[in-house]
Amino acid sequence: MRKFICFLLLLPMFSFGQTKKPNIIIILADDLGWGDVGYHGSSIKTPNIDQLAGEGVNLTRYYTAPICSPTRAGLMTGRYPNRVGIRDATIPPWSDFGVPTSEEFLPQMLAQAGYKNRALIGKWHLGHETLQYHPMRRGFTHFYGHLNGAIDYFTHKREGEVDWQNDYLPSKDKGYSTNLLTAEAVKCISKYSKDKAPFMMYVAYNAPHGPLQATEEDLKAVGFDPSKPRFHGTEGGDESAESGDRGHGNTPKQTYAAMVRALDRGVGEIMKALKDQGVDKNTLVLFHSDNGAAGNGAVASHGILRGYKFDEWEGGVRSPAVIKWPAAGLVGGGNINQVMGFVDVFPTLKEIAGVKTPAKNPLDGISMWPVLSGKVKNIDREFYLGHGAIIHGDWKLIEDKGIKKMGMNGDVLFNIPPDFSEKNNLKSANLEMYNKLKKEVAPYDTIKAAKELLSKGPKGKFKAPKDWHITKEK
Repeated sequence: MRKFICFLLLLPMFSFGQTKKPNIIIILADDLGWGDVGYHGSSIKTPNIDQLAGEGVNLTRYYTAPICSPTRAGLMTGRYPNRVGIRDATIPPWSDFGVPTSEEFLPQMLAQAGYKNRALIGKWHLGHETLQYHPMRRGFTHFYGHLNGAIDYFTHKREGEVDWQNDYLPSKDKGYSTNLLTAEAVKCISKYSKDKAPFMMYVAYNAPHGPLQATEEDLKAVGFDPSKPRFHGTEGGDESAESGDRGHGNTPKQTYAAMVRALDRGVGEIMKALKDQGVDKNTLVLFHSDNGAAGNGAVASHGILRGYKFDEWEGGVRSPAVIKWPAAGLVGGGNINQVMGFVDVFPTLKEIAGVKTPAKNPLDGISMWPVLSGKVKNIDREFYLGHGAIIHGDWKLIEDKGIKKMGMNGDVLFNIPPDFSEKNNLKSANLEMYNKLKKEVAPYDTIKAAKELLSKGPKGKFKAPKDWHITKEK
């Protein structure tokens, strides 16, 4: 706590009227666990992410949804994903569902503040059946990457067709997807920084999500021995790879480490590009993962936390997260222990950008700028995680419905901190707090989306469009 207070005292009071609106870069990793970064004690070396954490500010209690598309929906809208029908699932290739167009997306809001260039570089995963769900219909002025999740890192295929896009058209670019996304981000920084208007970039890496595939260079850097066998099959979450064993190391864990190495290098190149263009001081960079580590610990790591992707345990919903914005004093490697997360990004950036227009729909997130700027030490708030799970300050409730999903029974109540690993159920000893959180979570659990997740049918009956080129209107 003393370190946190000292950090706040070092923050300068920031006036939007005296400082140019910042460029905004959100870097989202995919399935990167709490324990998969060096500054959290990982054996995987992440020097560039560690440097960002040392130069920026660590958001020690930053929460997401426990799976991919829901986090992305909340990040783009500032609203809990069950409001748009995707709390329990991602949007698979054969789905005709997307986040309803009645939702206002982050780049649409930032356009009102003069953000001329607004790029999505990487993974979309919020709808692809018709053009109404396309990123460039949701406020982005440039899209480079893939519509689906879990593409092959080398062939860029999903369901037999190449899913690599440049704006509205398929791209023929070849190469390892993580490296291609980094190169595009660097190119866009070079281009956009020459414009007087601020820019916004959402760099949504597909790494280190499966399929587990890495380049030979990165594999060798983490100990790959070509004289020893490579791992085979889908061990370690190697879903949907369409190039056989290409990119496999000796073990899934080794391959995963190589993938994180490529992600970390990308973060470093993006930060270097900002500095090279002279825009690093007034660029707000937010880095986090979309959910916790996948699997059961054999490959990725949840560190000291409990649980994995798909769980409402801390290991499934608590992400390593860093924010850096030198012009506003968000530097120095300190910690902010405020409960915050994915749905707060929209309202926080809305305040920073100076957008006064009311949000199109009521927001679940709240602006964290008062805490980030040092104007207040803490905001007392509740944060809904789904399936009867809610956090209020240092207390966390997971109801029976969520516990059953994790193979257990009965409501549980934890005090976080100090019980980061969720070992001590304090429900019986704290009935007043338990009943308070039960009352708070009830309205969220009863939210019904206007449209539930739809599917065309079983995967076996689905045929992907050629090159995933989307041309259909609704």
